[in-house]
Amino acid sequence: MQEQDLSKNNFEQCIKCTICTAYCPVVQVNPSYPGPKQAGPDGERFRLRNPFFYDENLKYCMNCKRCENACPSGVRIADIIHTARMNYSHSKPTLRDWILANTDFMGKVARPVAPIVNAVVGTKPAKAAMDAVLGVDRHRTFPKYRFSGFEGWLRRKAPDQSKFARQVAFFHGCSTEYQHPEVGRAFVRVMNALGYGVQLIDEQCCGVAMISNGLWNQARSHARHNVEAFRKTDLPIVTTASTCTFTMRDEYQEILGVDVSVVRDRIVLVEKFIYSLLDQGRVRLAFREDFKARVAYHIPCHMEKLGWSIFTRELLGMIPGLELTVLDSGCCGMAGTYGFKKENYAYSQEIGRPLFERIKLLDPDYVTSECDTCKWQIEMSTGVEVRNPILLLEEALDLEKTAELNR
Repeated sequence: MQEQDLSKNNFEQCIKCTICTAYCPVVQVNPSYPGPKQAGPDGERFRLRNPFFYDENLKYCMNCKRCENACPSGVRIADIIHTARMNYSHSKPTLRDWILANTDFMGKVARPVAPIVNAVVGTKPAKAAMDAVLGVDRHRTFPKYRFSGFEGWLRRKAPDQSKFARQVAFFHGCSTEYQHPEVGRAFVRVMNALGYGVQLIDEQCCGVAMISNGLWNQARSHARHNVEAFRKTDLPIVTTASTCTFTMRDEYQEILGVDVSVVRDRIVLVEKFIYSLLDQGRVRLAFREDFKARVAYHIPCHMEKLGWSIFTRELLGMIPGLELTVLDSGCCGMAGTYGFKKENYAYSQEIGRPLFERIKLLDPDYVTSECDTCKWQIEMSTGVEVRNPILLLEEALDLEKTAELNR
């Protein structure tokens, strides 16, 4: 029988230039990580011959995709690494990994007692216990749960969405539902002002934290559920979180093997969606004359991979009175649940240090970013508030005038 030596990944296109290693934020701070070239295409050649060559230190890859952005040959380096973790790792997810990965479940459990949960996890004894028992670093600040979520607000207090002639489906994600419902509320108000109603989807967590923590089967189940939910509507599927967007468009197919081709092109971040409408002359915006703010824009790693930051920059650049500084491209170090883990915390902070120093030097009114975990990391490490761009847009728009223009 002929020996199988081919991979489903495109590691053969690697030209061994090591540019990926130069751009990797982890290899700069963690000597235990082999680096993307060695962990990805080089390692794949050996692993295909014998799984013995798998290195458990591949767990230190943040899946930030900066190696893939830098690669001149288009090698899917991070996909190769995470597929290798899925196929060869003997390490099993711990209780901590399961807790961090199941964001939707933990949100549902915490919501009824949100004030108590928020108070307890913020205390030094609780942090010390989580550090010792679970391996969640004691220095990490947790995002706060909300007693009332986004979906409940939409059903109770938002205008009747069916009355709008045009409609979008909204994938809001776990953090908007359980920690930052203000993002969903701003999305609805802006879309309504543009003449669009907002419909909910029978969504589950996008699964990115499950992928990161090795809960592959659970992530695949969520992916299949979401793709099937998307298939049931022909509406644009609009999002506010860059990582959810990237995961559903690319990771479902490339890592989990779930076919997303029939819905992929309808999954779009709100900034790109609104900019496209403006570019086509289908909507108009009216801005407040009294709006003024100094804002720094941090482009999340997965936003860089999507290549869509241009739409956010152009959209925010239309706002009179906004002084916008686009920060130098750099990883904040959080990478979803990565920065919560005791073994990663110091690396996470060191990776983000240049970004934190730049923000402190600028001293903006606030930072804007499409990634919620970037928000948590930057706020904890700089003390500067971070807002999703849709919140900034809602604040800058004259919603009533905008609605009149789009009737």
